[in-house]
Amino acid sequence: MKKILTGLKPTGDLTLGNYIGAIKQMTKMQEEYESYIFVADLHALTVPQDPKELRRRIKNFIAMYIACGIDPAKNVIYVQSDNEFIPAISWILECSTYYGEASRMIQFKEKSKENANFSVGLLTYPVLMAADILYVDTDYVPVGIDQKQHVELARDIAIRFNNKYGTTFKIPEPLINASGTKIKDLKDPSKKMSKSEENPAGVISLFDDVNAIRKKIMSATTDSEMRIVFDEENKPGISNLINIVVSLTDKSIKEVEEMFDGKNYGEFKKYVADVVTEKISNIQEKYNGLINSKELDDILDAGALKVRKIAELKYKEMREKVGVVR
Repeated sequence: MKKILTGLKPTGDLTLGNYIGAIKQMTKMQEEYESYIFVADLHALTVPQDPKELRRRIKNFIAMYIACGIDPAKNVIYVQSDNEFIPAISWILECSTYYGEASRMIQFKEKSKENANFSVGLLTYPVLMAADILYVDTDYVPVGIDQKQHVELARDIAIRFNNKYGTTFKIPEPLINASGTKIKDLKDPSKKMSKSEENPAGVISLFDDVNAIRKKIMSATTDSEMRIVFDEENKPGISNLINIVVSLTDKSIKEVEEMFDGKNYGEFKKYVADVVTEKISNIQEKYNGLINSKELDDILDAGALKVRKIAELKYKEMREKVGVVR
């Protein structure tokens, strides 16, 4: 079975957009691949973090993903920093990476412009990402088109290392999922719903109170036409709400349009709110039963034990090949 690996950076809150656009696809992929899922907490340190908040989010993310349908029996689930061999592997890979490669990464170029006093970690974290990918001999990395560049860097580093020291790493492939529905901001449907968005009124967090969720949907931006039809160019707000319904139910776009033919936006929004709050209430019930349980720690301990053994073997192989052994 081919291996697939997904990293979750514990910043911001997971949103309905994350669930529909990514997590639902992950629940399908866990049936087809040997799946590795980890919280990339070391990546979060490239920018200042509140330690208490970061600690809270690390476990929150894993508990929420499991509540959303990620099956611990079908995934190796772990926290990146629990595997001390990953940074060691990353250092050897950094020494096989050119400054020009790292400095060309889009996120580095954007974030370094925002703050002239950026950390060295902001420059080198794509190599840490490469270490995450390469040590488990990953076949595929599911990424958005904006992250494809990082997988390409991992490929370049692996090929260079293999050519210089002999075959050590499998060459990974990016897995671009073009079919995942992109949920837009409720207040500004021209942009995606993002966990880092500054205006919370347009974002539905999976941790939101159901009454707050209902209020956000009822105040979502629409238009003045009062026709419930799918037209992303001319009716982006209504189309976004239709996408949400279709993604969370077994209904098609056409069925939703027929259900609300001749009805007003208030009636439609109430229906959308009912669908969303029912789904998120069920997810939150599972989350609340898991977040402070021994089961969650057992899952993370088992995952850490497995990947630590894999990483240790890969690190020893790399040390032998580059010559840093007595």
